[in-house]
Amino acid sequence: MGECCSGVKVGQNVPEFELETFEPGEGKFGTFSLAKAKKAKKWTVLVFYPADFTFICPTELADLAAKQAELKKLGCEVVSVSTDTKFVHYGWCNQELLLKDVKYHMGADPKGSVSRLFGVYDEESGLALRGTFIINPEGTLVSSEVLFYNVGREMDELVRKVRAFQYVATNPAEVCPAKWQPGAQTLKPSEKLVGAVYQALK
Repeated sequence: MGECCSGVKVGQNVPEFELETFEPGEGKFGTFSLAKAKKAKKWTVLVFYPADFTFICPTELADLAAKQAELKKLGCEVVSVSTDTKFVHYGWCNQELLLKDVKYHMGADPKGSVSRLFGVYDEESGLALRGTFIINPEGTLVSSEVLFYNVGREMDELVRKVRAFQYVATNPAEVCPAKWQPGAQTLKPSEKLVGAVYQALK
């Protein structure tokens, strides 16, 4: 585990990469390219997970599938990634009923190269930790979250973070407080706001 979590950092540009994929919505194999996503001005959401045919992972991917339409409307390319091959993804989707609504890219990283790039590759097990990353259309990593194997994620917060990052991207003089949702109050940092956030949020 000593080599984990030492990949690209928040605020840095993400090196371009490609992944072979299984495309459940089309029932065929494909590829995902960060360069193409950037060219199309898309946001990229990467959701790493340890392995197909496991226990927490299908619950996470099903929750992500429930948010896929919302993320697509927000201009996101959604990619789940594990160190399984695209063939294993295909078999898992055909067997696990929790995955019946999955339509996003399922990225295959059997050599662990992309997992290493984001610092979630566990050299001892050959698996990826539960990493969630948001990349803006310019290719900058704006959000990074990594969980250990035994706790699953909740995708409502992922959608909230995407909305918040998109808001501040177009309103750079403002910041989003905790639990911010679209339409809620933001803050405008200045000397008047120092020590007076409570009053500003009233």
